[in-house]
Amino acid sequence: VQTILSAKGYVIISASSGKQGFELAQQANPDLILCDMMMETIDSGMQAAEQIKKLNNDIPVFLLSSIADMTAATTQIRDLGFIGIIQKPVEPARLVSIVQSIIG
Repeated sequence: VQTILSAKGYVIISASSGKQGFELAQQANPDLILCDMMMETIDSGMQAAEQIKKLNNDIPVFLLSSIADMTAATTQIRDLGFIGIIQKPVEPARLVSIVQSIIG
């Protein structure tokens, strides 16, 4: 994901945990957040998204998940703090299309 978006000229800041992601979101005020659902614990992504949305409800947060289709079918993702889901493995053209539609 980082390589794909960097090649298109986007500046990427990455975090290795939900806690670090939340801290970086506070510092950097990003245009978009892509958040993996399963990080250090099974629901770390959901917890990070929830905290980020409380911090700044204007930052769009997408879920990255290998079970995105199943998650979307069984869960109201907006209730979890996400505005959309990107299925892993990530299809580069779809990823770039989503990012372009959100931030240009």
